[in-house]
Amino acid sequence: MPTPRKALVSLEYTLYYHCVSRCVRKAFLCGVDHYTGQSYEHRRDWVESRLLELAAVFAIDICAYVVMSNHLHLVLRIDVELAKHWSDIEVVTQWQKLFKGDSLNHDFVKGELLESYQQSIINKRVKEYRLRLMDISC
Repeated sequence: MPTPRKALVSLEYTLYYHCVSRCVRKAFLCGVDHYTGQSYEHRRDWVESRLLELAAVFAIDICAYVVMSNHLHLVLRIDVELAKHWSDIEVVTQWQKLFKGDSLNHDFVKGELLESYQQSIINKRVKEYRLRLMDISC
């Protein structure tokens, strides 16, 4: 049985990881499917665009990547220092580039005054978001 990625990643030992994602059941990610003759080459640009978009949000650098016909390879570097130096507002802003967020997050980013219980909620969220923004196992 494969080991989950979150059990393999240890920032204490290395910040660099080679990740592979494969299609199953003879499916094609891009290129020409030799069984049906159908071309999926247009997907290559989609995958590349999404990878670069996600790299701009997370504290993870893409050192190298290749999109093959039925799989892709990524060499990633986790930028722990970048994530640690983000302010709390920057963390929430980065997170909301991918996820809508609720009114509490929006009020916090706008700089509105929060009640103590709201600030406590935001503090917990910021801690969780910061960890997730540098986690390749999510």
